Amino acid sequence: MALDDMQERVVAGLKIRIDRDLCVGFGDCMDVVAGVWEFDDDGIIVFLEDLAPVDGDSLVEACKCCPVDALIALDEKGQQVAP
Repeated sequence: MALDDMQERVVAGLKIRIDRDLCVGFGDCMDVVAGVWEFDDDGIIVFLEDLAPVDGDSLVEACKCCPVDALIALDEKGQQVAP
């Protein structure tokens, strides 16, 4: 996997990874949590430059709802909490 195909950012105390190879742009994550990601020119999600405040539980739910498991959430210990 190329570096460009994976984005990673700490949000609300969780490390969130976007696997751009898996994302097909359903946008379910955006329906659960707004202000964290957007679609790029290819219709794949990327992190917004400036994130809106979001709570960790909602973020985990957004990661769990991805139908292709393109979003991964890790807690502060590095343990996967979603999907």
